[in-house]
Order: sequence, then structure tokens, then C-alpha cells
Amino acid sequence: MREEKPNSPSQMKTNKKAKSWFWPVVYSGIAIVFVGMIWGYTALIKDDANPEQVDGIDKAGSGDLIVETNASKESFKYPFAESLLNDVAILQDYYDMEADESMRENALLVFNQTYVTNTGVSISIEGKPFEVVASMSGVVEEVVTDVFSGDEVVISHADGMKTVYGSVSEVLVKEGDEVAQGDPIATTTQNEWNPTAGVHLLFEIYEGEEPVNPKTHLAF
Repeated sequence: MREEKPNSPSQMKTNKKAKSWFWPVVYSGIAIVFVGMIWGYTALIKDDANPEQVDGIDKAGSGDLIVETNASKESFKYPFAESLLNDVAILQDYYDMEADESMRENALLVFNQTYVTNTGVSISIEGKPFEVVASMSGVVEEVVTDVFSGDEVVISHADGMKTVYGSVSEVLVKEGDEVAQGDPIATTTQNEWNPTAGVHLLFEIYEGEEPVNPKTHLAF
């Protein structure tokens, strides 16, 4: 019977080398596959959660872009610099049927021997022109040019709200402009429709199509 020869030292070294690289390669392959699965799953979840979002902007089915706004989180601010608040005078109030008689009388405007109820508040600051600013962020819906009653700027806001700035001139915005709260939009002026008020701002707030008393939102 022939005796089996033991492995030579060179054969043992070869076996050890083979084992030294075999398992790390296996582990690395498993790790790569695992990472790939996680990456693919994460990408799939992200796409499902935002099927109409491209680069952080929501895209409607028609291709229109929907720009998010923080306007719904804002509260109304004065349509002038707050540093002027102590000099503000309310020349004519909003006409409120439930107000006392003196306030209702103060909210009646006389034009061509006809009484007209005021749908906002007429603001004066020492009878001088002052800069008018956006009371809330929004989009300029309309700019009306009227020499007789003064120009007018209408701004649409979140939740169907609108603000109207009348008896102004030197308008700085145009229809379709996006404005931030506090942005300057015009300068007050006097007009022939309400000459007794002198230089003033007619400030109105609408909920939908109905005017509301600005004093319910601002402490004049």
C-alpha cells in the first residue's frame, strides 16, 4: 500500500490564500445587492408619494404649475407702515347696519345729493400722501385707472379673500403680479368723487364677493 504524502507547505499557503479572498468577495456582493434593493425601494416610495411633483413644484394634470403660498398662514396687516399708526385718522367708517347711529352716519358718503354706504374705511394720515402697502400676500387681480375716483388696485389672497386699495395714484404693480405682505403698491391721492376726504385711502376687505368691516381684522 502506497502511503499518502502530506500536503506540502506551498499547497497549504495556496489554500489559505484562496480562502482569504473568497468570503470577502461573497460578503461584498451581498452588501451591494442589499444596498441596491434599499435604494430602489426608497425611490419607488418617493415617486408614489409625489406622482405630480417635479423639482419641488406640484404639476397639475394639464401641465399648469401650482405655486404653493404661505398667504393662508398670514394675518392682515395695516395697508401702510405701522410706524404711521399713531397719526392715522378714520374719516369714514364701514357701513354696518348693527352699528350705532353715529357710526352709521359717519359711513354714509354723499355724492350728487345721493347717499352711498361706505364698503370700507377711508384712511387719512395728516391729510398728506402716504405709501400704500399690501395688507396680505397675494396676486394682483386688477388695476383700475380712474381720474374721477382715483386709481384702484385689487389683490386676491388665499381662501377667497380680496383687498381693494382705492383713491391711489402712482401704482407700482400690474395685473398678474405676485406681491408679498408689506410690498409697496401705490400712493394715496385725492379724488373728485369724495373731495371732502382730501388725500386718503379707501381700504376694503372682501370675503368672496361680500365686503366685510376691515375693523374685524385690524384694530383701527
